[in-house]
Amino acid sequence: MLFISNNLYLNEQEIEFSAIRSQGAGGQNVNKVATAIHLRFDVKQSSLPDKYKELILAYSDSRITKDGIVVIKSQGSRTQEKNKEAAIARLIEFIKTATVVQKKRRATKPTKASQKRRMDSKNKRGQIKAGRGKVQI
Repeated sequence: MLFISNNLYLNEQEIEFSAIRSQGAGGQNVNKVATAIHLRFDVKQSSLPDKYKELILAYSDSRITKDGIVVIKSQGSRTQEKNKEAAIARLIEFIKTATVVQKKRRATKPTKASQKRRMDSKNKRGQIKAGRGKVQI
């Protein structure tokens, strides 16, 4: 069990890992050892509550495919185990950020005093600019 929050958890069997070769420059092992990890998590088939599934699928992120699968690649470490742990941590962080419900924004109006200050500063600025013009005799 992976605990995301007090009432939200994932079953580890729902996460699929595959080892791949890391990209970039490396030493003698880079071409023969698969240390990078591809984590695949199918949101639609998971045991998450429907409310959280909808929030995750509606979240705009390039890591979610059209089929509702979250793909995370981890290749920062030299070992498979550390990359696996990093990928799981990134998945948990992703789910936390995707399931945060934003507060509704209430439209507000500026106060009369702030409107007056704004118009006064605009008039003052206009007078300064008008004073830069040609002098008429």
